[in-house]
Amino acid sequence: MPVNNEVGTKIKNLRELRAISLAELAERCNMSVVQIEKIEAGEVAASLTPLLKLARGLGVRLGTFLDDSESFGPVVTRSRDSGKSLRFAGSADKKGLDFFPLAANKNDRNMEPFIIDVHPPLHQNYELSSHEGEEFIFVLQGAVEVAWGKQTYQLGSGDCIYYDSITPHHVHALEDAPAKILAVVFAP
Repeated sequence: MPVNNEVGTKIKNLRELRAISLAELAERCNMSVVQIEKIEAGEVAASLTPLLKLARGLGVRLGTFLDDSESFGPVVTRSRDSGKSLRFAGSADKKGLDFFPLAANKNDRNMEPFIIDVHPPLHQNYELSSHEGEEFIFVLQGAVEVAWGKQTYQLGSGDCIYYDSITPHHVHALEDAPAKILAVVFAP
């Protein structure tokens, strides 16, 4: 069943606008052509790591895939306007994370702030991912576990963590209960 494909459509449009073939983009991103085709077609919900690779391969910010329209100056996101989410999931965890962008209209931003609904994992065999940059996570509700390298950190409501995201990592809910976090991703 196709997922919400706004991100895949934007990736395909940017690739075609820049006259980049699937094979060339796959080589730039160290990804397979099939994986990119599935993301573009909305057959899979990509995790953050492939999206960062695709953004770099296309020469755009990660936020370009998430933006509705760009604005100069301050951007205000009202709670009533934050209902639009994007689903990111690793190949092993189809429940994944629901991302609610908080600055989708901000032009030329370097940080990507999100409210993220973290769903309980279907199993404990999660995949670690890594990408350039840094991440800050503040737990708003529930509890999460952050696997970072060979260490794990359990965080409850009010706790936070800041880490280099080049180290393989994964965030998932604890105790089969959903959690809500504020996450800020910096990707240079």
